[in-house]
Amino acid sequence: MDEIVVDRIRCDGHGLCAELLPERISLDDWGFPIVNRGPVPDHLVEVARRAVDICPVLALHLARSGLGAWSLSPGSSARADRRR
Repeated sequence: MDEIVVDRIRCDGHGLCAELLPERISLDDWGFPIVNRGPVPDHLVEVARRAVDICPVLALHLARSGLGAWSLSPGSSARADRRR
């Protein structure tokens, strides 16, 4: 299962992720995301992928739950190309 991870250094607080996925992401007083920890439920995985893809500064990614290092979820290869 995947969970949403935020790169807090990269994040500029645009808030698009919270608009798209309010079930998992809220904003703090300064507009930065607060992500509910744990796996994204199956019915929200596609929306979570869209939230990752819509981030203008590439500050979000999906990580396999339980892994220390992040990895892109299946189907996110276009996102990987944007990082290079």
